[in-house]
Amino acid sequence: MEPADLSSGFGLSDEEKERYLRQILIFGHEGQESLKKSHVFIAGCGGLGSPIALYLAAAGVGTLTIVDQDTVVLSNLNRQILHWSVDIGRAKVRSGEEKLRSLNPEISIHAIHDSISSETLPVLAKGADIIVDAVDSMETRLILNSYSVRFKVPFVHGAVHGLTGQMMVIMPDETACLQCLVHHPIRYPVVPVLGVTAGIIGLMEANEVIKLITGTGRLQAGRLLLWDGEQGTVDNLKVRRDPGCPVCGRSESHDRLSIEIHGNQF
Repeated sequence: MEPADLSSGFGLSDEEKERYLRQILIFGHEGQESLKKSHVFIAGCGGLGSPIALYLAAAGVGTLTIVDQDTVVLSNLNRQILHWSVDIGRAKVRSGEEKLRSLNPEISIHAIHDSISSETLPVLAKGADIIVDAVDSMETRLILNSYSVRFKVPFVHGAVHGLTGQMMVIMPDETACLQCLVHHPIRYPVVPVLGVTAGIIGLMEANEVIKLITGTGRLQAGRLLLWDGEQGTVDNLKVRRDPGCPVCGRSESHDRLSIEIHGNQF
């Protein structure tokens, strides 16, 4: 591996060069400048959104747009680490924005208290380079997926259930989309989640975002990562595009691949 170039970095302030020194040793100034110029849309500010937003803010992603319509309740606090006991009753985006601005005042944060729908998403996510899934509704995930394919914006999907989780990167026109994988989403009145499971999957999603922006490593594109926290195992399954997919399909064929995890589709 070539050593990172530490001689340039004209787009970074001296404070930024010091703040991000350890990762500049990985990506070089060019990679850090790419992070600074990027705009990432995070759908959700809860169990997945908390670690995603924290680590993308810490890494210096220049603009974060975070959308969530919920308020903080006591039962959130086992996993939603952006929110503390004193935040109960506050809008999640206000609570999260406060912590993120304190962590890194160098970046721009657009915290929006709103719902995500097919009608609102084109306005809410306008200008974003990457869409990140941090919601707990498959219907909303499929809205994000459709937007990704339509506007050709990379989409990082993640989901958790109990001690298990999954993660995949959708690259429009290149890989399977989420609709190729999920045909009949299951609805749960309350989804069981261990906090560390959301942390693990959320950090994996943040890692893929950083790799996408900096051009580092091999993306989890077209591959579904399955995490089993109870057994301590990780599986990686290749997912092919469905030619008959109503979102990204290329023909009327219905040769579909469906993957189920412990009997549950997240």
